[in-house]
Amino acid sequence: MALTITNLSKTYPNGVQALKNLTLTIPNVMFGLLGPNGAGKSSLMRTIATLQDPDEGSIDLDGLDVLARKDDVRRILGYLPQEFGVYPKISATDLLHHLAVMKGITNKGERTAMVDAILNQTNLWDYRKKSLSTYSGGMKQRFGIAQALLANPKLIIVDEPTAGLDPAERNRFLNLLSSVGAGVTVILSTHIVQDVRELCPRMAIISNGELLLEGAPNDALNSLAGRIWSKVVASDDELRALEANFQVVSSHLVGGLHEVRVFADSSPGDGFRSVESDLEDVYFINLARQGKR
Repeated sequence: MALTITNLSKTYPNGVQALKNLTLTIPNVMFGLLGPNGAGKSSLMRTIATLQDPDEGSIDLDGLDVLARKDDVRRILGYLPQEFGVYPKISATDLLHHLAVMKGITNKGERTAMVDAILNQTNLWDYRKKSLSTYSGGMKQRFGIAQALLANPKLIIVDEPTAGLDPAERNRFLNLLSSVGAGVTVILSTHIVQDVRELCPRMAIISNGELLLEGAPNDALNSLAGRIWSKVVASDDELRALEANFQVVSSHLVGGLHEVRVFADSSPGDGFRSVESDLEDVYFINLARQGKR
């Protein structure tokens, strides 16, 4: 079930242009949407989820006009927004039953079987009768996926799902997301590069409402093979000198020293060593290219 986005634009009343003539095709896979905060990711997700209209453009979901047939889209959509609220005093079981009824699953036997299966899939069965106010951040995110899985959706959108989770909860959540199954298009919108590297066979990078790159992560990594160089420097002055003379991709502190990564077709000189490219390199290089346009 391919999702085709064509020439999508959105400007808010405050003058912020969140989407700029964006065109993108999302195939029937786990698809990663990368971008910094304020890139337009949430605006795009809300538009696909029929929560807002664009100023221009179209969205087609396997022949279904998303903007014209919103009720039909909502029947096959699962959505976990960035800010996901719950009724704190209700149990997971009761709230899932309530949400399932709202999605049109009125047969009690069918609904119970579905809710029980989803609680097991999201590893919440042992906590199903506890009020949601007692859940940890990671458990609430897993409940968010549970409600998104109701009624066997064909399109699932998750917006910044691992932000704020500790490493253990992040791993649990990513493992859950990867188990959603074949036949479902999942859009994972995030600014955490590693989430996309671990889960997604296809990805896109957007910034300032524009598409910067679309493709397979491995292809993007291969395009940088032999062109990423690393050097450790001890002082801020050395770091500034490298930034003035080379295309510095990123730098971070290791044991109080700056480890600098540089993009270059050949060795930048003494002290540099060739290193394997990673998806963060792809991400930062594309953002830098946009900034120079």
